[in-house]
Amino acid sequence: MPVGRNNATVTKFILLGFSDFPKLKIILFLAFLGTYILTVTWNLGLLILIRIDACLHTPMYFFLSNLSFLDFCYVSSITPKMLSYFFQKSKSISFMGCTLQYFFFSSLGLTECCLLAAMAYDRYVAICNPLLYTAIMSPTLCVQMVVGVYITGLFGSLIQLCALLQLNFCGPNMINHFFCDLPQLLVLSCSETFFLQVIKFVIAVIFGVASVLIVTVSYGSIVATILKMSSVEGRSKAFNTCASHLVAVTLFFGSGLFVYMHPSSGHSLGYDRMASVFYTVVIPMLNPLIYSLRNKEIKDALKRCKKRVLSLCHH
Repeated sequence: MPVGRNNATVTKFILLGFSDFPKLKIILFLAFLGTYILTVTWNLGLLILIRIDACLHTPMYFFLSNLSFLDFCYVSSITPKMLSYFFQKSKSISFMGCTLQYFFFSSLGLTECCLLAAMAYDRYVAICNPLLYTAIMSPTLCVQMVVGVYITGLFGSLIQLCALLQLNFCGPNMINHFFCDLPQLLVLSCSETFFLQVIKFVIAVIFGVASVLIVTVSYGSIVATILKMSSVEGRSKAFNTCASHLVAVTLFFGSGLFVYMHPSSGHSLGYDRMASVFYTVVIPMLNPLIYSLRNKEIKDALKRCKKRVLSLCHH
């Protein structure tokens, strides 16, 4: 048995969070609070805008509204708890609370992997088969794809949760992270973790690498099609639409695969924490901006919404 472990069963964990930066506590709290408020505001705002504007009732914005919903849930599964720990002496979380937090966070993350792949396929059909786009991306297919990605993400996370619950934790119970994530829990387990390490790697390959492959193949075909376009305006519009999706995909998968593709070890956990800040806090805030800043349809929808509000105020 490793040094520092005993035979007692761990019933709670201590999340150290950012306690190794005591002088930056207030600055970090305000930064994370501000980021969370912006994330919630922007994602819910985009979700509502897509919902109320009939011009945005297309497959692309249907998928984007689901991405906004996922990002809202994703960041809300971690940030409020993390913020509450900044000024608490006891930063404990029960074993069940810890595993449930990981389950929800993992489900949402895996679902987002699949959704980004589905969005890439949607762009592929729109640009490479524009005449058949409406027929192929029917409302029924779009709903089936979204339901499919939610079920797939839930199932992938459930497999890891079942394997995680088979592990024993007998101390220490200090998690050098701001939420309960699998790499940190594996390091603390006093059971043999090889099987779960393999599951973690396989899930990362299936959801991460396979999704990246779908995105790469889709965008390879898209770029080839765009380069053949004779219209400069059409080419520019297609590139703008695809560029935003590629930026979101690169940021999300790059940081996520860094954490989950390598074996867990005490030495790598500090880097994992920094990468985790990026894909759990920063990216959900950036996604609405990435998809909206250079999007004429979103800007036009905002103008229409503003006119409606002003009209209601005058009446």
